[in-house]
Amino acid sequence: MHEISLLEQVRATLIDHSLSQNFSRVSQVTLEIGKLSCVEAEALRFGFDVVMSDSLAEGAELVIMSVDGLGVCQNCHKSVAMETLHDPCIYCGQFQLNVTQGEGMRIKDLLVI
Repeated sequence: MHEISLLEQVRATLIDHSLSQNFSRVSQVTLEIGKLSCVEAEALRFGFDVVMSDSLAEGAELVIMSVDGLGVCQNCHKSVAMETLHDPCIYCGQFQLNVTQGEGMRIKDLLVI
């Protein structure tokens, strides 16, 4: 389950930011997760409290926001909504889509003390 290692990276990022921005506690973490990212939101929820225990985010609330997948067709150059990485273009049927949104995960917001 790679979500645990992703959460460990989030924890490390929180520690780095706490040092540079001078805060000591995090009460809420908002993550944006792309629908094409292969990150399971429920696995993140499951592991969040365990990974954040004994850290500045212990007891913090996790908020997850979903980001839709979008791509641009290399053949017809139209923007296309994507449900999976292997979707065809809905306009021309080709499978040559370049993903422009929804492939990653990022920390969107923090509530800190």
